[in-house]
Amino acid sequence: MRSPYFEKRSVFLICFALAVIAPAPGSLARQKAPAPVYQAPADSPAAGPVGLPGRMIADAAAYDGYITRVTATSPAFTTGSSVADALLASASYQPHALIRGAVAFGAVAALGSSDFVATLRSVGASYANRRLLVDYILSDPTYVFKFKGSDTAAGLAKEALGSAALRLLAAGKAIKQSAYSIQHQNWSRGEISDRSGRLAAVEAAETNGLPAAPDRVGAIARAASEAQPLALTALPSKPPYTPLVAQALQLAAIAAIGEANDSTYERLLALTQESNTDSCLHMAKLNLYQCLAVAKPHYEDVFCMGQHAMIDTGSCIARNTGLDLPVDPSPSPAAAPAVPPPHHRRG
Repeated sequence: MRSPYFEKRSVFLICFALAVIAPAPGSLARQKAPAPVYQAPADSPAAGPVGLPGRMIADAAAYDGYITRVTATSPAFTTGSSVADALLASASYQPHALIRGAVAFGAVAALGSSDFVATLRSVGASYANRRLLVDYILSDPTYVFKFKGSDTAAGLAKEALGSAALRLLAAGKAIKQSAYSIQHQNWSRGEISDRSGRLAAVEAAETNGLPAAPDRVGAIARAASEAQPLALTALPSKPPYTPLVAQALQLAAIAAIGEANDSTYERLLALTQESNTDSCLHMAKLNLYQCLAVAKPHYEDVFCMGQHAMIDTGSCIARNTGLDLPVDPSPSPAAAPAVPPPHHRRG
């Protein structure tokens, strides 16, 4: 029979072993994994260069090319074919594409503010800060207004977009006026031979978005990288800004910290969509098509081009940049058209 001594000794050894193996009170809590915190990877990339994705450079160049090309249209038309060519050129934009180009072009102009760029690059010196900055900028359109130089950047964006829009508007007024003056020329009173085909061609002109301007890409790329800013001067502009200008600033801010590149292009596209300008441009296009649908002689096509393809388009961009449109003096009786414009009659 086992003696009580051995039983007590066995119980003691078992308890001692359990005491050694068992964790001390509270040690389980200390062994839990720490709460996750964001830490930049050891191989975090350095800040990229100032600039925009290649496709946005192309969009800005296309916008600049469109304005330059259309505002150079001479109102001294002498043939129906010259009218047809100018009409097609002025109508060759799709509203979404024109807005994409306008926002990108405004952002390129805003990058001409060295204080704005330097401040953002200083704040976004670390990888973690750049990640946070992009999120803040995309979620809050007013966030970039807090940075030094933002007022100068906004002034440059407004000047770039506004001055282009006013040039287009002024050129359209000259074209529209020529519709009255060329009525005295026999060729201008001739009826357009293929009216439905001409309308179909103008409607189809926007399907390609906005004609590319490869000759402007180099200059836009240099301006976006600060190597050679656009030749603009503008006074600083305080908020509030229109959505078109605010989005140009947002895009410029992300470009300044080196986070606007081909890998982020899809995410940045949201900044190039603006509903107010889009609605206005779509209405301009609708009015153009309706005008052309009833226009018969060549001089009426000139009227449609000047009013709806150019004046209306320029007015849309100018107003949505925050500019007041110039007020024309009251026309004299002699300036009235000899024949009502095509809107005012049917057939």
